[in-house]
Amino acid sequence: MARGPRYCVPFRRRREGKTDYKARKALVLSGKPRLVARGSLKNMIVQIIVAKPCGDEVIVSAHSKELTRDYRWKAPRGNIPASYLTGLLCGLKAKTKGVEEAILDIGLCSSAKNVVFAALKGVLDAGVNVPYSEERLPNEGRIKGEHIAKYAEILAPNPEEYQTRFSKYLKQKLPPEEFPKHFAKVKKGITASLSGGKKA
Repeated sequence: MARGPRYCVPFRRRREGKTDYKARKALVLSGKPRLVARGSLKNMIVQIIVAKPCGDEVIVSAHSKELTRDYRWKAPRGNIPASYLTGLLCGLKAKTKGVEEAILDIGLCSSAKNVVFAALKGVLDAGVNVPYSEERLPNEGRIKGEHIAKYAEILAPNPEEYQTRFSKYLKQKLPPEEFPKHFAKVKKGITASLSGGKKA
């Protein structure tokens, strides 16, 4: 592995592809809380983190599983609409904790990963100030899941393909054509629950 007498072995997390220390240093020196958004195929987690001498401290955290557990979300939790709602949930929680601004930390994720920027859009809509580029944000139609509803309408004449593609939705008794309405209902429930109202 060594390449000469002056070769320095990178830090373990850099070798494992987990941390970009140069980018992390810039984020920490900004003095602002970090908005950390990480996604997998099945879930999304969004956190507000503050770097301290003893280590990172998580101020606020939201997980897409909360959408199912607390807000009756019936769709998959790893897509763009779920990521947006998770970001909205985190942003509203952050506001109740007095967090007014943050800086986005995407880590080593690709800057083309839409679920990360969908979560950012949710945090922005909650009222937390985060620097961003407008062109990075998914459009409103994709955030609301209108593309899912349109695709379902296209596949409707082919029952076999329709059942295969939307089995998870149908299992939860959620017609994919009605996805935007379901999204709006869950979003309203999240907003109401963190504004002194009851969960929908």
